[in-house]
Amino acid sequence: MRFRGSSVSWHDGVLAGAIGALALLAWWTLWLWGKSPYGHVLMHGPAHLVMAQNRWLYGGLFVAGWMLMTIAMMLPTSVPLIVLFHRIVRGRPSATWLIGLVIVGYLTVWTLTGTSLQFVNWVLQAAISRISWPVASTTISGAVLLAVAGLYQFSSLKYACLDQCRSPLSFVTSRWQGGKESIQSLRIGIEHGVFCVGCCWSLMLLMFLVGAGSLIWMLLLGILMALEKNLPWGRRLSAPIGVVLLASAAVILVNGLRT
Repeated sequence: MRFRGSSVSWHDGVLAGAIGALALLAWWTLWLWGKSPYGHVLMHGPAHLVMAQNRWLYGGLFVAGWMLMTIAMMLPTSVPLIVLFHRIVRGRPSATWLIGLVIVGYLTVWTLTGTSLQFVNWVLQAAISRISWPVASTTISGAVLLAVAGLYQFSSLKYACLDQCRSPLSFVTSRWQGGKESIQSLRIGIEHGVFCVGCCWSLMLLMFLVGAGSLIWMLLLGILMALEKNLPWGRRLSAPIGVVLLASAAVILVNGLRT
């Protein structure tokens, strides 16, 4: 297989621009949603237990909101891999279809991850609300989420996943071998999504504290995850972020005990 070079062409720019436009559309949709009467659905914290009268309806709206959040925050972080894949398949008549399959596979993994995290969040909130604590259940749940996210920043699994995400050329070429191109494209998207989840799920977990309606926090976390994933020195950010998250968990817990 011949790789088409590393220089950026106008085709690459058009593709990157299209992904950027899709992300901006997702940001705009989330902003409009947050201003609507249904903006409370974007709140993933304890408040949703009261606001969501119909769990199935809320679940469907949550999946839609999480997918928009993934497009806004996570899809831009995968631009290097998508552009690289585009260079490899650019001459094929089905290039657009193949690139679409990579994106679909990637977003599917993140959507399933968000659904699973929401289920865990429901169970956690329900369990905490049934136990008598010396502090509010919201304080406990917030401290737990921050502590889990902080501890994962130091795990070897996170660093292994970061290494996979930071090497898009070897990642794609090791999985693109010709034949069954649609299946291979979907597989690349799914496996890239799995590794992306492996290095970023702990930071995305923080959205259950601030909600998808908090665009400022979404932007901040999106920038941090993009730096971690794509820059050579991004790995150095993981430990300091973990320290900040653990310290935040302790501060929240201590303040809860004082009040």
